[in-house]
Amino acid sequence: MRTLIRLIYLLLLVSKQTRCLVTGVTGYIGGRLVPQLLDKGYVVRVLSRDVTRLQGRSWINDVELVEADVLNPETLPQALKNVDVAFYLIHSMSANNSGDFHQRDMEAAQNFGRAAKKNKVSQIIYLGGLGNPDDEPLSKHLASRQQTGETLRESGVPVTEFRAAVVVGSGSKSFEMVRYLTERVPIMICPKWVYSKTQPIAIRNVLQYLVAAVNKPEAKDEIIEIGGNSVITYADMMQIYARINELKRILIPVPILSPALSSHWVHWMTPIPASLARPLIEGLKNDVVVQNDKAKRLFPNINPFSYEKAVKLAITHIDTEDVETTWNDALLSSKGDERPVVLKTKQGLNIERRIRKVSADKHQVFEAFTSLGGQKGWLTYEWAWKFRGILDRLVGGVGFRRGRRHPQQLRVGDALDFWRVEAIKPDQLLRLRAEMKVPGRAWLEFLAVETDDQKTKLVQTAYFAPKGLLGLLYWYGLYPIHSLIFSSMIEHIASDAESSPSHLAKSETEIQEHN
Repeated sequence: MRTLIRLIYLLLLVSKQTRCLVTGVTGYIGGRLVPQLLDKGYVVRVLSRDVTRLQGRSWINDVELVEADVLNPETLPQALKNVDVAFYLIHSMSANNSGDFHQRDMEAAQNFGRAAKKNKVSQIIYLGGLGNPDDEPLSKHLASRQQTGETLRESGVPVTEFRAAVVVGSGSKSFEMVRYLTERVPIMICPKWVYSKTQPIAIRNVLQYLVAAVNKPEAKDEIIEIGGNSVITYADMMQIYARINELKRILIPVPILSPALSSHWVHWMTPIPASLARPLIEGLKNDVVVQNDKAKRLFPNINPFSYEKAVKLAITHIDTEDVETTWNDALLSSKGDERPVVLKTKQGLNIERRIRKVSADKHQVFEAFTSLGGQKGWLTYEWAWKFRGILDRLVGGVGFRRGRRHPQQLRVGDALDFWRVEAIKPDQLLRLRAEMKVPGRAWLEFLAVETDDQKTKLVQTAYFAPKGLLGLLYWYGLYPIHSLIFSSMIEHIASDAESSPSHLAKSETEIQEHN
């Protein structure tokens, strides 16, 4: 009888699977949350302003895709139709540091909350920022994160709001800042914010809390502070990272560096631009630690890691090249909020195209140009690429330090040094959009086309849409240099493809068969 009751229960459970909507899937948290929900058996729908940016995700064929924009309320009803639980993982801070991010946050949360109410969503789960405004005034960024939660609650939908401080994981913004500063600067001049108390939490624990909150009645209409089991300072975080990596670092405290100066210091020492570092640093003036045991009472089975364990896990993922998402994946990092341009019309574009026939198949050619950047570099005139990155950092751009998420794999939306992957088609095409500061918009495209003689035509094209006279002067002024670099680049890509192990092995096999 008991077995029959259990069977009936399981059948009822299957017949009404919980449907979860995840927003912010191009961001660091959202991109990692989706597979966790799928593993639990939930039906997952993902919301993106441009679903083509999700190409290459391992879970793309296992989710429902919907194209919508939280700033355009007319697009939201379809996204929220038949949704039980909605994860709100959106905030508007971007590398352009426009001052209206708070207004956009409030408008977006209001639109989303109203649409969720109309569609009878039973729960909104939101991840905000830790901090107590009663202790001292919060930074503009932290205040906006908490007010977003309040705006969502005003909709009347039950909200579970988690508040976290530093999220530690491979590719997270805070972890990358600590990692680069510690590895690159043996003697650090440390401003006051480096000694503020914080309670960092591992990304794995954050995901555990988010997933565990689904359909948990006790967590509805609750603000839940979450953190690891270490209350430390940023100085402690750097010293712990240094000890794990067997580095000796000296920290010299000084009371004079402002958030503005500190953000420029971070800008030059790490891949994080000053415009993103500044609001982060401004928030570090506050001590951000968990002040109650609500998380433990509601989720007793979750045991948060220590900071040291979280760092070791992050380093392991980096060393094994298993970085699922990074801080610069989000569409709002740098110029990622621009919709891709369809390059069908050439009007208004300056085009520089080179074609080279390669004695390798198109898969090997594709592998050669999709492995560019990061540790491998750009095969030619490396000093010129790095110098261009330095110039870009000087004017507040992203520079050349972002590298790449994986040494071989690319997907739409990936950051690649100072480019972003705008389009990719397996064994065929790669299009990169420039994110360095230029007077216009620029793309670099590679195309592999199979020929009748079992070779591959490699087509390398630079596109530039100039903005005004300055844009034209920029294009023609740098044309001789670009001509030199791009001519050499296509030759090196061809050589790289022809000397690849798979091509050499194939050629040797063909010779043996012929003999």
